[in-house]
Amino acid sequence: MTTPATYPTPRALFKTLDAHVGSVNVVRYAKGTAKYVMSGGHDRRVRLWNRETGLEIKTYVGHGYEVLGLDVAHDNAKFASCGGDRSAFVWDVTSGETIRRYHGHNGKINTVAFNADASVLASGSFDSTVRLWDLRAQSRQAIQVLDDARDSITALHIDPSEIITGCVDGSVRSYDIRKGQVSSDYIGHPVTSILPTEDSQSLLITSLDSTIRLLDRTNGSMLNIYKGHLNENYRSRACFGHGQSTIICGDENGKVWTWDLLTAAVIGPNPPESIHDKVINWVEHHPSEPGNMLTASADGTVKIWHNA
Repeated sequence: MTTPATYPTPRALFKTLDAHVGSVNVVRYAKGTAKYVMSGGHDRRVRLWNRETGLEIKTYVGHGYEVLGLDVAHDNAKFASCGGDRSAFVWDVTSGETIRRYHGHNGKINTVAFNADASVLASGSFDSTVRLWDLRAQSRQAIQVLDDARDSITALHIDPSEIITGCVDGSVRSYDIRKGQVSSDYIGHPVTSILPTEDSQSLLITSLDSTIRLLDRTNGSMLNIYKGHLNENYRSRACFGHGQSTIICGDENGKVWTWDLLTAAVIGPNPPESIHDKVINWVEHHPSEPGNMLTASADGTVKIWHNA
């Protein structure tokens, strides 16, 4: 196995985005060059930012409860949001209007995800189901409901041939769309985020036992375990660093941790300094540029980080 080049985690504060009132639950880069950033929070707002200037470009108002999940379409023309009002919204980025609103869940929606061409939207809910919505159809009814989970769905990922879900019941489930089959890997602790590697052979899993796991998807074995951070009560989404050579995650003490992918050793300060006043809910590294990272926190801020 070739050892990937290790890139440093961005730790120099570049901009603080502080327009939200209350917890910021999610922050996402736009697609492509990812010049823009979207955030959603407890204030029921989705906000669009220019990541170079730190200026807020637009505010999207429509949710009646907190915003918990966001996903940006491949062409950046639309995005999906979800939250406490049990509905999944699809928005036109430019006009700021909702294109579709999908109802059907019996509990808050924690996560949404588009497929590759944004023709289908998946939503995962506190009601233990995943619902699939056809954005091209006139009907507003779900085209499929996945109801194998026994507790709240917290995380989703869609590939061309499968859907992967993370659940509070401690399981990660993979649905083979073509074969109509489901397989499950039992983690044993509430799963709060999942993220596959670029080759889809491994899966990064965050759970509420202060542990991040790297799962081999071919045989279900654990390739590595990453520990040191505190994560027992809140979703704190992990991500890969640039080049997928490192693992990055925030924690409930407002710290960002970095581990070497292969050795699982902590890289940099151990423990790191607190960079937020409250729990870090979301960490996301830029999709293509080294040295560019986002953190979103319950302290009401999004922070953009560069390399020093």
